[in-house]
Amino acid sequence: MTFGRVNPQFRLEDQQITGLGDVYYNLMEPALVETALKRGEGTLGNGGAFLVTTGKFTGRSPKDKHVVKTPSVTDTIWWENNAEMSPEGFDALYTDMIAHMQGKEYFVQDLVGGADPRHAINVRMVTELAWHGLFIRTMLRRPEREDLDDFTADFTVINCPSFQADPAKHDCRSETVIAMNFDRKMILIGGTEYAGENKKSVFSLLNYLLPEKGIMPMHCSANHATGNPVDTAVFFGLSGTGKTTLSADPNRTLIGDDEHGWSDNGTFNFEGGCYAKTINLSREAEPEIYDTTSKFGTVIENMVFDPETKELDFDDDSLTANMRCAYPLHYISNASEKAVGGHPKNIIMLTCDAFGVLPPIARLTPAQAMYHFLSGFTSKVAGTERGVTEPEPTFSTCFGAPFMPRRPEVYGNLLREKIAQHGATCWLVNTGWTGGAYGTGSRMPIKATRALLTAALEGDLAEVTYRKDANFGFEVPVSVDGVADILLDPRRTWDNPEAYDRQAAKLVSMFSENFAPFMPFIDDDVKSAAIG
Repeated sequence: MTFGRVNPQFRLEDQQITGLGDVYYNLMEPALVETALKRGEGTLGNGGAFLVTTGKFTGRSPKDKHVVKTPSVTDTIWWENNAEMSPEGFDALYTDMIAHMQGKEYFVQDLVGGADPRHAINVRMVTELAWHGLFIRTMLRRPEREDLDDFTADFTVINCPSFQADPAKHDCRSETVIAMNFDRKMILIGGTEYAGENKKSVFSLLNYLLPEKGIMPMHCSANHATGNPVDTAVFFGLSGTGKTTLSADPNRTLIGDDEHGWSDNGTFNFEGGCYAKTINLSREAEPEIYDTTSKFGTVIENMVFDPETKELDFDDDSLTANMRCAYPLHYISNASEKAVGGHPKNIIMLTCDAFGVLPPIARLTPAQAMYHFLSGFTSKVAGTERGVTEPEPTFSTCFGAPFMPRRPEVYGNLLREKIAQHGATCWLVNTGWTGGAYGTGSRMPIKATRALLTAALEGDLAEVTYRKDANFGFEVPVSVDGVADILLDPRRTWDNPEAYDRQAAKLVSMFSENFAPFMPFIDDDVKSAAIG
């Protein structure tokens, strides 16, 4: 494999795409940063971090994501959640995008999705922006240089932000498009500079491919006991629930912060980097993540900074609350070098309950775990969005619905089977409110959450006394060392217990309404969990 500038072409399927400008293969971090700076794509920050803004889009565009409806996938895609695109629309999109690319520079990175080589996929990323090449090189796994000589792509992703789709011609929703074609083993991205589309496109691929091999793809963080990969824990959770914070335990080894698989061999990270939110990030609370923001090659996305000193403002969300940093996994001192672990011994499902109803921790049966996994509950709070005046439930099935090509019960059944096979203990952990809903109660003390998690992971909750929750039917510890007993019974934390009962009934009704579409596809055990 030749590195750096080569002929104006790259290999796609069994053909050469010609007529481009210079194409740069597998540039390493220094060259990518240097090139991106020369092209005016961003600013050099402190320590060599690369500071960039992404323009109109500061987050993903899930409504613009399409799956090409070919006969091979017609019966396996969750079409209610994935917009379809005709093969003819995709072919036109591909033709027009390649025509648009003529004469321009492009950057190719040959990378791997998956730390377990038995289940990994080779991905060729073709990007119009040099910093996108830096980003995806950071986020995916980087082959050894000698292995690139024989690299053959399983899938190719072409990302061309300057290309604008034509909805009428390309069978899509808007000028922004993310089109996945499983038959042609290709993903086309256009009309957005937001780099997260690159990594989530690979996650979506693995979410479709791995279940066919009996592997559970998971939108979760993961760690294991230091020196003991058998003692692995995974943390499911939507944004704002503490997934990254709680898995970054200095007393345990970090496997990864976002995307993992669970195979017959254990847990493995899909990625080679982390993509952390930086809003309100502090050195005191998360010192290692904070320190990555001034390390060479870290991509700082949509953060306000001082134009002279380049100091970052972690509290200024004027560009977006979704400001982030992308850094390689080895920037975290206790990260696993191999990014693999054993079969999860503990599965933690994190929720931020702004209704103040759920206990700080509860033990789930396998059926209850499937129910809460399919529900994927957290909540918005007043003030986060215009018109939100009281807590609103947010349900994202499998804790990552936008990235799930298959029907939710496929993933739910896989999770339940693996829990049963390997004897994992499942916990629901509420990092939200207690003593009342948002605006009346208070946020769950982080000290108590950490104490309860430590007790769960170390096995100290195996012998304590439990009570059955009257609303959801799961088991709740009555007493745990280091945690006030009253905190474990949310009804007791409210000044008005009858008000708690009304709020609890309201939340149970919301769960039931959300879960109704799954009822025809689940067995009686899960149905029993669904109704408490």
